[in-house]
Amino acid sequence: MLKYAIVFAIISLIAGALGFTGVAAGAAGIAKILFFIFLVIAVVFVVLAVLGIGAARKAIK
Repeated sequence: MLKYAIVFAIISLIAGALGFTGVAAGAAGIAKILFFIFLVIAVVFVVLAVLGIGAARKAIK
């Protein structure tokens, strides 16, 4: 997901440099949404890892 956010950010930069402001704004919006979704998922996984929920907990039992 982070890969796609970076791709859309690059598309936004290139489109903005070439003067396609509508495309640049759309790509930037998509990149922002994908980045925040990635961030939320990453935080959830870190919290689950700290709490010991998941594969590590099953391996201990």
